[in-house]
Amino acid sequence: MNNPAVSGRRYFTKAWLMEQKSLIALLVLIAIVSTMSPNFFTVNNLFNILQQTSVNAIMAVGMTLVILTSGIDLSVGSLLALTGAVAASIVGIEVNALVAVAAALALGAAIGAVTGVIVAKGRVQAFIATLVMMLLLRGVTMVYTNGSPVNTGFTDNADLFGWFGIGRPLGIPTPVWIMAIVFLAAWYMLHHTRLGRYIYALGGNEAATRLSGISVNKVKIIVYSLCGMLASLAGIIEVARLSSAQPTAGTGYELDAIAAVVLGGTSLAGGKGRIVGTLIGALILGFLNNGLNLLGRFILLPDDRESGGYFAGGTGR
Repeated sequence: MNNPAVSGRRYFTKAWLMEQKSLIALLVLIAIVSTMSPNFFTVNNLFNILQQTSVNAIMAVGMTLVILTSGIDLSVGSLLALTGAVAASIVGIEVNALVAVAAALALGAAIGAVTGVIVAKGRVQAFIATLVMMLLLRGVTMVYTNGSPVNTGFTDNADLFGWFGIGRPLGIPTPVWIMAIVFLAAWYMLHHTRLGRYIYALGGNEAATRLSGISVNKVKIIVYSLCGMLASLAGIIEVARLSSAQPTAGTGYELDAIAAVVLGGTSLAGGKGRIVGTLIGALILGFLNNGLNLLGRFILLPDDRESGGYFAGGTGR
Protein backbone atom coordinates (compact mmCIF):
# COMPACT_ATOMS: atom_id res chain seq x y z
CA MET A 1 0.00 0.00 0.00
CA ASN A 2 1.42 3.38 -1.06
CA ASN A 3 2.06 6.02 1.55
CA PRO A 4 0.60 9.33 0.25
CA ALA A 5 3.15 11.32 2.21
CA VAL A 6 6.03 9.38 0.67
CA SER A 7 4.47 9.54 -2.80
CA GLY A 8 3.90 13.27 -2.47
CA ARG A 9 7.54 14.05 -1.68
CA ARG A 10 8.69 12.85 -5.10
CA TYR A 11 7.06 15.89 -6.67
CA PHE A 12 9.59 18.16 -4.95
CA THR A 13 12.78 16.33 -5.80
CA LYS A 14 15.62 18.05 -7.64
CA ALA A 15 14.71 16.20 -10.84
CA TRP A 16 11.06 17.30 -10.61
CA LEU A 17 12.05 20.92 -9.95
CA MET A 18 14.38 20.89 -12.96
CA GLU A 19 11.58 19.52 -15.11
CA GLN A 20 9.25 22.30 -13.96
CA LYS A 21 11.80 25.12 -14.22
CA SER A 22 9.87 26.90 -16.98
CA LEU A 23 6.66 26.91 -14.93
CA ILE A 24 8.55 28.10 -11.85
CA ALA A 25 10.12 30.90 -13.88
CA LEU A 26 6.67 31.96 -15.14
CA LEU A 27 5.21 32.02 -11.62
CA VAL A 28 8.18 33.99 -10.27
CA LEU A 29 7.85 36.48 -13.13
CA ILE A 30 4.14 36.95 -12.46
CA ALA A 31 4.78 37.42 -8.73
CA ILE A 32 7.52 40.00 -9.26
CA VAL A 33 5.67 42.11 -11.82
CA SER A 34 2.42 41.91 -9.82
CA THR A 35 4.12 43.43 -6.79
CA MET A 36 5.67 46.20 -8.88
CA SER A 37 2.61 47.16 -10.92
CA PRO A 38 -0.96 47.16 -9.55
CA ASN A 39 -2.33 47.11 -13.11
CA PHE A 40 -0.65 43.84 -14.04
CA PHE A 41 -2.67 41.12 -12.33
CA THR A 42 -6.14 42.18 -13.49
CA VAL A 43 -8.65 40.22 -15.55
CA ASN A 44 -8.56 42.67 -18.44
CA ASN A 45 -4.78 42.72 -18.58
CA LEU A 46 -4.53 38.93 -18.34
CA PHE A 47 -6.93 38.54 -21.26
CA ASN A 48 -4.92 41.18 -23.12
CA ILE A 49 -1.71 39.21 -22.53
CA LEU A 50 -3.29 35.95 -23.68
CA GLN A 51 -4.70 37.61 -26.79
CA GLN A 52 -1.35 39.15 -27.68
CA THR A 53 0.46 35.89 -26.94
CA SER A 54 -1.87 33.78 -29.10
CA VAL A 55 -0.14 34.54 -32.42
CA ASN A 56 3.31 33.56 -31.17
CA ALA A 57 1.95 30.61 -29.19
CA ILE A 58 0.16 29.13 -32.21
CA MET A 59 3.26 29.52 -34.36
CA ALA A 60 5.32 27.97 -31.57
CA VAL A 61 3.18 24.83 -31.66
CA GLY A 62 4.15 24.26 -35.28
CA MET A 63 7.75 25.10 -34.49
CA THR A 64 7.71 22.56 -31.65
CA LEU A 65 6.64 19.80 -34.02
CA VAL A 66 9.44 20.69 -36.42
CA ILE A 67 12.11 21.00 -33.71
CA LEU A 68 11.06 17.67 -32.19
CA THR A 69 12.10 16.07 -35.50
CA SER A 70 15.52 17.80 -35.25
CA GLY A 71 14.45 20.41 -37.79
CA ILE A 72 13.88 24.16 -37.84
CA ASP A 73 11.60 26.45 -39.84
CA LEU A 74 12.74 30.03 -40.36
CA SER A 75 10.06 30.76 -42.96
CA VAL A 76 7.04 30.96 -40.65
CA GLY A 77 7.14 34.75 -40.29
CA SER A 78 7.18 35.31 -44.05
CA LEU A 79 4.52 32.64 -44.50
CA LEU A 80 2.33 34.43 -41.97
CA ALA A 81 2.65 37.64 -43.99
CA LEU A 82 1.84 36.03 -47.34
CA THR A 83 -1.14 33.97 -46.21
CA GLY A 84 -2.46 36.90 -44.20
CA ALA A 85 -2.29 39.10 -47.29
CA VAL A 86 -4.06 36.45 -49.36
CA ALA A 87 -6.84 36.15 -46.78
CA ALA A 88 -7.24 39.94 -46.57
CA SER A 89 -7.44 40.31 -50.35
CA ILE A 90 -10.07 37.56 -50.61
CA VAL A 91 -12.18 39.19 -47.90
CA GLY A 92 -11.65 42.56 -49.59
CA ILE A 93 -13.33 41.39 -52.81
CA GLU A 94 -16.28 40.22 -50.69
CA VAL A 95 -15.75 36.49 -50.99
CA ASN A 96 -17.09 34.75 -47.88
CA ALA A 97 -14.73 35.15 -44.94
CA LEU A 98 -14.77 31.42 -44.20
CA VAL A 99 -13.58 30.75 -47.76
CA ALA A 100 -10.73 33.20 -47.16
CA VAL A 101 -9.78 31.40 -43.96
CA ALA A 102 -9.87 27.99 -45.64
CA ALA A 103 -7.84 29.26 -48.61
CA ALA A 104 -5.18 30.78 -46.36
CA LEU A 105 -4.90 27.61 -44.27
CA ALA A 106 -4.65 25.45 -47.39
CA LEU A 107 -1.98 27.72 -48.86
CA GLY A 108 0.02 27.62 -45.64
CA ALA A 109 -0.20 23.84 -45.46
CA ALA A 110 0.81 23.51 -49.13
CA ILE A 111 3.83 25.79 -48.79
CA GLY A 112 4.83 23.97 -45.62
CA ALA A 113 4.57 20.67 -47.47
CA VAL A 114 6.84 22.00 -50.23
CA THR A 115 9.38 22.96 -47.58
CA GLY A 116 9.05 19.48 -46.11
CA VAL A 117 9.68 17.87 -49.50
CA ILE A 118 12.81 19.98 -49.98
CA VAL A 119 14.11 19.01 -46.54
CA ALA A 120 13.08 15.35 -46.62
CA LYS A 121 13.52 14.27 -50.22
CA GLY A 122 15.93 16.94 -51.39
CA ARG A 123 18.17 16.22 -48.39
CA VAL A 124 18.72 19.95 -47.90
CA GLN A 125 19.52 21.07 -44.36
CA ALA A 126 16.42 22.51 -42.73
CA PHE A 127 18.20 25.74 -41.77
CA ILE A 128 19.26 26.44 -45.36
CA ALA A 129 15.99 25.33 -46.95
CA THR A 130 13.79 27.40 -44.66
CA LEU A 131 16.10 30.43 -44.80
CA VAL A 132 15.78 30.46 -48.59
CA MET A 133 12.03 29.92 -48.29
CA MET A 134 11.82 32.82 -45.83
CA LEU A 135 13.46 35.21 -48.31
CA LEU A 136 11.44 33.86 -51.23
CA LEU A 137 8.09 34.18 -49.46
CA ARG A 138 8.92 37.69 -48.27
CA GLY A 139 9.66 38.69 -51.85
CA VAL A 140 6.44 37.10 -53.10
CA THR A 141 4.51 38.96 -50.40
CA MET A 142 6.01 42.28 -51.46
CA VAL A 143 5.09 41.63 -55.08
CA TYR A 144 1.59 40.41 -54.20
CA THR A 145 0.82 43.46 -52.05
CA ASN A 146 2.83 45.98 -54.12
CA GLY A 147 4.49 46.85 -50.84
CA SER A 148 1.27 48.33 -49.46
CA PRO A 149 -1.18 47.21 -46.75
CA VAL A 150 -4.12 45.09 -47.88
CA ASN A 151 -7.34 46.11 -46.13
CA THR A 152 -10.24 43.78 -45.46
CA GLY A 153 -12.80 46.57 -45.89
CA PHE A 154 -15.80 47.55 -43.78
CA THR A 155 -18.48 45.11 -44.95
CA ASP A 156 -20.45 42.54 -42.96
CA ASN A 157 -18.15 39.93 -44.48
CA ALA A 158 -15.14 41.80 -43.11
CA ASP A 159 -16.82 41.89 -39.70
CA LEU A 160 -17.25 38.11 -39.87
CA PHE A 161 -13.55 37.76 -40.66
CA GLY A 162 -12.71 40.20 -37.86
CA TRP A 163 -14.40 37.85 -35.39
CA PHE A 164 -11.31 35.63 -35.57
CA GLY A 165 -9.23 38.47 -34.16
CA ILE A 166 -11.50 40.54 -31.93
CA GLY A 167 -14.52 38.36 -31.16
CA ARG A 168 -15.27 37.47 -27.54
CA PRO A 169 -17.35 34.27 -27.26
CA LEU A 170 -18.44 33.82 -23.64
CA GLY A 171 -16.41 36.91 -22.78
CA ILE A 172 -13.10 35.32 -23.81
CA PRO A 173 -11.22 36.62 -26.89
CA THR A 174 -11.51 34.38 -29.95
CA PRO A 175 -7.70 34.09 -30.36
CA VAL A 176 -7.50 32.64 -26.84
CA TRP A 177 -10.09 29.99 -27.72
CA ILE A 178 -8.21 29.16 -30.92
CA MET A 179 -4.90 28.97 -29.04
CA ALA A 180 -6.41 26.60 -26.47
CA ILE A 181 -7.86 24.34 -29.16
CA VAL A 182 -4.56 24.23 -31.05
CA PHE A 183 -2.60 23.28 -27.93
CA LEU A 184 -5.10 20.61 -26.90
CA ALA A 185 -5.06 19.12 -30.41
CA ALA A 186 -1.25 19.14 -30.51
CA TRP A 187 -1.02 17.58 -27.05
CA TYR A 188 -3.42 14.81 -28.04
CA MET A 189 -1.59 14.17 -31.30
CA LEU A 190 1.83 13.93 -29.65
CA HIS A 191 0.73 11.69 -26.79
CA HIS A 192 -2.10 9.59 -28.20
CA THR A 193 -1.49 9.07 -31.92
CA ARG A 194 0.94 7.09 -34.02
CA LEU A 195 2.14 10.27 -35.72
CA GLY A 196 3.12 11.72 -32.35
CA ARG A 197 5.19 8.66 -31.50
CA TYR A 198 6.85 8.83 -34.91
CA ILE A 199 7.75 12.50 -34.37
CA TYR A 200 9.51 11.76 -31.08
CA ALA A 201 11.20 8.69 -32.55
CA LEU A 202 12.42 10.62 -35.58
CA GLY A 203 13.95 13.34 -33.44
CA GLY A 204 15.53 10.82 -31.10
CA ASN A 205 17.23 8.69 -33.74
CA GLU A 206 16.42 9.15 -37.42
CA ALA A 207 18.47 6.20 -38.61
CA ALA A 208 16.81 3.78 -36.19
CA THR A 209 13.40 5.18 -37.06
CA ARG A 210 14.03 4.62 -40.76
CA LEU A 211 15.25 1.06 -40.13
CA SER A 212 12.11 0.30 -38.11
CA GLY A 213 10.02 0.77 -41.25
CA ILE A 214 8.62 4.23 -40.51
CA SER A 215 8.39 6.57 -43.50
CA VAL A 216 10.69 9.31 -42.25
CA ASN A 217 10.12 11.49 -45.31
CA LYS A 218 6.35 11.33 -44.90
CA VAL A 219 6.57 12.33 -41.24
CA LYS A 220 8.80 15.30 -42.07
CA ILE A 221 6.49 16.51 -44.84
CA ILE A 222 3.45 16.26 -42.56
CA VAL A 223 5.23 18.13 -39.77
CA TYR A 224 6.36 21.00 -42.00
CA SER A 225 2.89 21.15 -43.53
CA LEU A 226 1.31 21.45 -40.08
CA CYS A 227 3.85 24.13 -39.17
CA GLY A 228 2.92 26.08 -42.30
CA MET A 229 -0.79 25.76 -41.62
CA LEU A 230 -0.39 27.00 -38.05
CA ALA A 231 1.69 29.95 -39.26
CA SER A 232 -1.14 30.85 -41.63
CA LEU A 233 -3.66 30.50 -38.79
CA ALA A 234 -1.59 32.95 -36.77
CA GLY A 235 -1.57 35.26 -39.79
CA ILE A 236 -5.35 35.08 -40.06
CA ILE A 237 -5.71 36.08 -36.41
CA GLU A 238 -3.31 38.99 -36.79
CA VAL A 239 -4.98 40.32 -39.95
CA ALA A 240 -8.44 39.87 -38.44
CA ARG A 241 -7.37 41.86 -35.38
CA LEU A 242 -5.85 44.72 -37.39
CA SER A 243 -8.33 44.66 -40.33
CA SER A 244 -5.38 44.82 -42.72
CA ALA A 245 -2.38 42.79 -43.82
CA GLN A 246 1.03 44.46 -43.72
CA PRO A 247 3.66 43.25 -46.23
CA THR A 248 6.28 43.42 -43.47
CA ALA A 249 4.16 41.49 -40.97
CA GLY A 250 5.80 38.56 -39.26
CA THR A 251 9.35 39.91 -39.46
CA GLY A 252 11.30 38.23 -36.67
CA TYR A 253 8.34 36.13 -35.54
CA GLU A 254 10.28 32.95 -36.25
CA LEU A 255 12.74 33.93 -33.51
CA ASP A 256 9.91 34.53 -31.05
CA ALA A 257 8.48 31.10 -31.83
CA ILE A 258 11.85 29.39 -31.43
CA ALA A 259 12.41 31.24 -28.15
CA ALA A 260 9.06 30.03 -26.81
CA VAL A 261 9.91 26.45 -27.75
CA VAL A 262 13.36 26.57 -26.15
CA LEU A 263 12.11 28.32 -23.01
CA GLY A 264 9.55 25.54 -22.73
CA GLY A 265 12.29 22.94 -22.49
CA THR A 266 12.24 21.41 -25.97
CA SER A 267 15.69 20.31 -27.09
CA LEU A 268 16.97 21.83 -30.34
CA ALA A 269 18.57 18.45 -30.99
CA GLY A 270 15.09 16.95 -31.28
CA GLY A 271 13.29 14.03 -29.70
CA LYS A 272 12.69 15.68 -26.34
CA GLY A 273 10.11 18.27 -25.36
CA ARG A 274 6.56 18.95 -24.23
CA ILE A 275 3.83 20.97 -25.89
CA VAL A 276 2.77 22.22 -22.45
CA GLY A 277 6.29 23.57 -22.04
CA THR A 278 5.90 25.51 -25.28
CA LEU A 279 2.74 27.14 -23.95
CA ILE A 280 4.60 28.12 -20.78
CA GLY A 281 7.47 29.49 -22.87
CA ALA A 282 5.10 31.60 -24.96
CA LEU A 283 3.42 32.88 -21.80
CA ILE A 284 6.79 33.83 -20.30
CA LEU A 285 7.52 35.98 -23.35
CA GLY A 286 4.02 37.46 -23.29
CA PHE A 287 4.04 38.27 -19.58
CA LEU A 288 7.58 39.64 -19.78
CA ASN A 289 6.73 41.91 -22.71
CA ASN A 290 3.56 43.18 -21.04
CA GLY A 291 5.26 43.60 -17.69
CA LEU A 292 8.13 45.61 -19.15
CA ASN A 293 5.65 47.90 -20.86
CA LEU A 294 3.71 48.45 -17.64
CA LEU A 295 6.83 48.94 -15.55
CA GLY A 296 8.34 51.23 -18.16
CA ARG A 297 5.33 53.52 -17.98
CA PHE A 298 5.26 53.19 -14.20
CA ILE A 299 8.84 54.06 -13.35
CA LEU A 300 9.76 56.61 -16.04
CA LEU A 301 9.12 60.31 -15.92
CA PRO A 302 5.92 61.51 -17.63
CA ASP A 303 7.73 63.08 -20.58
CA ASP A 304 9.58 59.84 -21.30
CA ARG A 305 6.79 57.35 -20.77
CA GLU A 306 5.83 56.65 -24.35
CA SER A 307 9.31 56.29 -25.83
CA GLY A 308 10.74 54.64 -22.72
CA GLY A 309 7.88 52.19 -22.39
CA TYR A 310 8.24 51.21 -26.02
CA PHE A 311 11.98 50.74 -25.64
CA ALA A 312 11.67 48.74 -22.44
CA GLY A 313 8.92 46.46 -23.66
CA GLY A 314 9.98 45.95 -27.25
CA THR A 315 7.45 46.09 -30.04
CA GLY A 316 4.52 45.16 -27.83
CA ARG A 317 3.12 42.58 -30.24
